Amino acid sequence: MSEKNKSEIKSKIGGQALIEGIMMLGVNKGAMACRLPDGTIDVEEWEERNGKNAPLYKRIPFVRGSFNFVSSMVKGYKYLMKSADKQIPEEEKKEQTKAENAVFDVVMIVGMIIGVAVALGIFMFLPKILVGFIKPVAGKRVLRSFLEGIVKIILFVAYMALTGVMKDIRRTYEYHGAEHKTIACHEARLPLTVENVRKQTRFHKRCGTSFIFIVLIVSILVMCLIPFTVTWKRIVSGLILLPVVVGISYEFIRLAGNHDNAFTRILSAPGLALQRITTREPDDKQIEVAIAALTPCIPENLEEDVW
Repeated sequence: MSEKNKSEIKSKIGGQALIEGIMMLGVNKGAMACRLPDGTIDVEEWEERNGKNAPLYKRIPFVRGSFNFVSSMVKGYKYLMKSADKQIPEEEKKEQTKAENAVFDVVMIVGMIIGVAVALGIFMFLPKILVGFIKPVAGKRVLRSFLEGIVKIILFVAYMALTGVMKDIRRTYEYHGAEHKTIACHEARLPLTVENVRKQTRFHKRCGTSFIFIVLIVSILVMCLIPFTVTWKRIVSGLILLPVVVGISYEFIRLAGNHDNAFTRILSAPGLALQRITTREPDDKQIEVAIAALTPCIPENLEEDVW
């Protein structure tokens, strides 16, 4: 490994904040660490295939974006629900019947479907419908696309800011900050201690928040190419082209995460600014959870973890 790589790397490990916990996904392993009600840290580990052994469809440029995005969403939701379940005291769990657990699982699946539908409705359909009512703009394809994009961005930023006021979400944002700071400590090739992690930045170029913001920007540019001005046709076109938008955005986020130049800094700036809302400075106990989640995901051969 070169001298540069010995001092600093760009890691392939990514993560997600959970309920009183953090999930990390590495090249060969994934892990979830949660702070239990009794104060202890519970860690679960599992095998992953995110490196050279990943399926071909997860490695093809512009194709991999959609598959990796869906995979991350499914895993994220799965472990988010698991982390919530871990906050239920063991006494209460013992009292639950198998039927109650089955109902709970069904409710969670339905909740996920409804959540995705609501997100599509608010961030994809609503902007197009609202702008469609503005007659001077409705028939102008490019201008309409830019205005729809601005409405999407306003809705997204407002949603993040409003949810951040809620106590539980604020704690999740603190765990989000712990996740970023711990990955930054690993990338700086420093020992994973609370003291070292605390010194790191809570902003990261490859954050999911930055990715979503890039998706919003790319969607504006793609929709400018759509010849339709009728609202329902634009909605259908947007749905059909969503994998294309996600695929392009994924390559942009990889580019921004792997390089540091004027273009990538400009590309990353809006997402990094938005992370001032979606991340908060964590306390030491949250950092401990992040370290517990990250540690199992670091491969024995560190070369496998370098972009």
